Amino acid sequence: MEKLDACIRNHDKEIEKMCNFHHQGFVDAITELLKVRTDAEKLKVQVTDTNRRFQDAGKEVIVQTEDIIRCRIQQRNITTVVEKLQLCLPVLEMYSKLKEQMSAKRYYSALKTMEQLENVYFPRVSQYRFCQLMIENLPKLREDIKEISMSDLKDFLESIRKHSDKIGETAMKQVLTVQDLVDFSPVYRCLHIYSVLGDEETFENYYRKQRKKQARLVLQPQSNMHETVDGYRRYFTQIVGFFVVEDHILHVTQGLVTRAYTDELWNMALSKIIAVLRAHSSYCTDPDLVLELKNLIVIFADTLQGYGFPVNRLFDLLFEIRDQYNETLLKKWAAVFRDIFEEDNYSPIPVVNEEEYKIVISKFPFQDPDLEKQSFPKKFPMSQSVPRIYIQVKEFIYASLQFSESLHRSSTEIDDMLRKSTNLLLTRTLNSCLLNLIRKPHIGLTELVQIIINTTHLEQACKYLEDFITNITNISQETVHTTRLYGLSTFKDARHAAEGEIYTKLNQKIDEFVQLADYDWTMSEPDGRASGYLMDLINFLRSIFQVFTHLPGKVAQTACMSACQHLSTSLMQMLLDNELKQISMGAIQQFNLDVIQCELFASSEPVPGFQGDTLQLAFIDLRQLLDLFMVWDWSTYLADYGQPASKYLRVNPNTALTLLEKMKDTNKKNNIFAQFRKNDRDKQKLIETVMKQLRSLVNGGNRQIFKGL
Repeated sequence: MEKLDACIRNHDKEIEKMCNFHHQGFVDAITELLKVRTDAEKLKVQVTDTNRRFQDAGKEVIVQTEDIIRCRIQQRNITTVVEKLQLCLPVLEMYSKLKEQMSAKRYYSALKTMEQLENVYFPRVSQYRFCQLMIENLPKLREDIKEISMSDLKDFLESIRKHSDKIGETAMKQVLTVQDLVDFSPVYRCLHIYSVLGDEETFENYYRKQRKKQARLVLQPQSNMHETVDGYRRYFTQIVGFFVVEDHILHVTQGLVTRAYTDELWNMALSKIIAVLRAHSSYCTDPDLVLELKNLIVIFADTLQGYGFPVNRLFDLLFEIRDQYNETLLKKWAAVFRDIFEEDNYSPIPVVNEEEYKIVISKFPFQDPDLEKQSFPKKFPMSQSVPRIYIQVKEFIYASLQFSESLHRSSTEIDDMLRKSTNLLLTRTLNSCLLNLIRKPHIGLTELVQIIINTTHLEQACKYLEDFITNITNISQETVHTTRLYGLSTFKDARHAAEGEIYTKLNQKIDEFVQLADYDWTMSEPDGRASGYLMDLINFLRSIFQVFTHLPGKVAQTACMSACQHLSTSLMQMLLDNELKQISMGAIQQFNLDVIQCELFASSEPVPGFQGDTLQLAFIDLRQLLDLFMVWDWSTYLADYGQPASKYLRVNPNTALTLLEKMKDTNKKNNIFAQFRKNDRDKQKLIETVMKQLRSLVNGGNRQIFKGL
């Protein structure tokens, strides 16, 4: 017992020494806590006061919010009114144009305008009362045009009855000889006198010299000849008159002019004529004027050919002018196509009854048994621009055919001309207009989807255009040298451009949502739910991919994969942004919740056709990186790095190092008492050790696996 008492006394002394040793630290800690209590009471007062002021300020915000709501409602109503007015204005403008045409007695144009109003413009605003009044007024206008036309015909018949004698007299003069118009007796007398005097050669030389001077004057065009068809007509009639006189002199005199002389004069004149026509026709921008010029050249060539002059070079010139005519047509139709695209609403064509359905079918060769079986109202897949473009292509073919008439060419050559010019219209003009349309800023994703659908139907209609040309020329498409229409490549290029623009605009939309992200990178705990901006983005993607169901499957799948990859890349860039200096584990956990939502969206098959987890793989880099930091599994990562079966194969050591440095800085700043807690000190040492290993991997050093990770 004495030994036990002695041992107890020894232990009591040791305890007393230890208490005395740590007593000052305990007192300091109590003192520090008392100071903190005072600061805590001040902070409580400040928080209470701040809360009260926030409540007072919120009342004004509520009032302003209600004002904003009212303003937004008014703004929406104004926008609706503007849209309706914009829908009605083209109808009113066309009806005003109709009135002007009636006043100017342009009745044929008025009938065309009525047809446009009925087929294109009235269906858009048929629900309005003013439109019904216009529709009711059209039959009366048509009757007025019929009565006026009949009255004009009666006047014409009465006029030709009164002037038939003068018309007959003029027609008869067309077949009398040139000497009925010109008195050639001075030439005959002078030639006879010089022959009797034995100086016939002097007279011949003088005559030929003077006529050559006159030929040069005749061949000299006016500077503004290309502005009107009358300028060309005067030029041709002067030349015809000159050579008709020479031909007459050739046949009624002996030796004054010879065939060699007239041929030489004609060759000189023909070279000048071709140069003049080539130069002046290049200024013509109106296809109607070029067409009238072609008709004048044909009449001019046929007239002089009848007098024995060779005119093959003139017909060769016509082929050059034909190319220019096609260029003017292409420019004209480029403007037509631009107007059609500008007026299109890029929505499927609605029809409410059988009559409207047949009107669309009559304009565009569309066949779909499933659509035919559907009940009214129903919609065609293409928008209004498709039948309008198809009609305009046929109008272009007619216009191109007009130049080929009277050129003394075979049906095969005419068929080849029509197909080549139509190919130019499709591959250059229409394709250029489509590409310009696709790149316009106001064309959104919905419009791009409709454009792709439109080009698909236009491509399918190319075979009907080929049949249309075949019916005109009677040349079978199976002919060996028949040119095929290049609609396939044209519309394929346009579709590819539209698809690329869809991917670009979709990524731009994703960027707009991502820019709204507002993470608290130093949060201690996550919110427990995904961020609002990300849920809004996912809802947007679901709705837009629902629209993509009308696209070919491959396009929709590519767009979906591109969007997921872009979103994944954007989120990764957000984590690794150089401006982001610190990030906490709570922020990592919050970010992980957002990535989970992205993965759930990818697994929900927003676009059908993906195999397995193909779409989820777009987020695999993010997933492995976040798993590594969530589980803090650095030993596995460093041990398996570089192995094909590594659990974290997609985690780049440089990326991991960058993120870890951001977390290290956060730990240093936020853990004020880290030096008093062993776990925190150990974690800091662990982070520094892992960072050292990662730097070694980044710099290409050997992997050194260590215990305790």
